[in-house]
Amino acid sequence: MLRNSPLGPKEDSPALAAYEQALRTIGVEDRNDPLTELIAKKIIEIGQTGLKDPAQICIRAVEAMGLPKG
Repeated sequence: MLRNSPLGPKEDSPALAAYEQALRTIGVEDRNDPLTELIAKKIIEIGQTGLKDPAQICIRAVEAMGLPKG
């Protein structure tokens, strides 16, 4: 999903890094878990605001979704 996002190739790497970090943060290991798609959508949404730092994107995504840190 992130590879086809409107963030474009330059932002692709921070978005992917934020996605991976978010999954680790909330403790999701199964890539088929429906939560992974919700996280990806939230990361795309936040990335479109212009934020480039993967750690900050991750933090905002996890907080915005009200997810517990695993």
